[in-house]
Amino acid sequence: MKRPPLYSAPRRPVAAPPDDAAAPVSEAASAAAAPTQAVPRRRRWRQASLATLVLLMALAALWQFGPKLPKPLTQKDIDRAVLHTLSKSPLPAPAAKAYATVRGSVVRVVGHSRAETKPGEGKPDAKARNFMGPEYEEPDERGVGSGVVIVDNGTILTNLHVVQGSRRVKVVFADGLETDADIVGLQPENDLAVLKARKIPDDLIAATMRSTGDLQPGDRVTAVGFPFGIGPSVSHGVVSGLKREFRSPEGKRILTNLIQFDAAANPGNSGGPLVTDDGEVVGIVTAIYNPTAERFFVGIGFAVPIENAAQAAGMPPF
Repeated sequence: MKRPPLYSAPRRPVAAPPDDAAAPVSEAASAAAAPTQAVPRRRRWRQASLATLVLLMALAALWQFGPKLPKPLTQKDIDRAVLHTLSKSPLPAPAAKAYATVRGSVVRVVGHSRAETKPGEGKPDAKARNFMGPEYEEPDERGVGSGVVIVDNGTILTNLHVVQGSRRVKVVFADGLETDADIVGLQPENDLAVLKARKIPDDLIAATMRSTGDLQPGDRVTAVGFPFGIGPSVSHGVVSGLKREFRSPEGKRILTNLIQFDAAANPGNSGGPLVTDDGEVVGIVTAIYNPTAERFFVGIGFAVPIENAAQAAGMPPF
């Protein structure tokens, strides 16, 4: 059988031979001509194969001796890096963070049962006081409690029982400034009082108040205040319950809708803020429960929700 040609047409037209010169081409002659025409294609195939081999060798050398590509990060790598960072620079405790945030807004509140000696009257010595009677005594501390600044003009929230019956009220700010304060608002049903300081620090910062709408039992809270006049002191715990009711030991007042918490609180904490880990005020510490006649903490404290406290100050609720 005759082989098909490698090319479909010659590159240039060839003149047909005369009829008498035409002669049939033998199969042997055709077979001899085919290899000479296939040489160019085989040469190109060998060249392409050689180039591919060289390229593969170059890629292999680059993979073996070239720069290594960075390994993709996995979740395990990220967790290991975070743990390493925390071991070198641990995060502050939640109570420490809360305290640092609210500290500049917490004040010491002192109620005096007598007014100061008027200017120019002088103060009698001890012997004269014993002779003249108690009306010449210097002002005494009737009660010591805590408070929190809620407006940077010196508006302070505290408990009514801290200042009730006082002839004079003093507050001490975080920077040490001590000044008189006036009682400008009362809310007896929630044991709240609103004070207005007569002087304020230049850089006074008000605390941030936070709604209790999403507060849940088990949420962490921190109490800041002056228990027994010592402070500022910090205690940390959790919300133990919501919408609690408390009756004062004398039975004269029933407080409702209270936040129950287990952060340590003692006399002197009254009026201080109960704050979240972010240092935002959710309540005003107002009472502790003790089934005995002793006045110290046994694990149950109560705070007035900040919504009630804000209303006492004439501020719109959340």
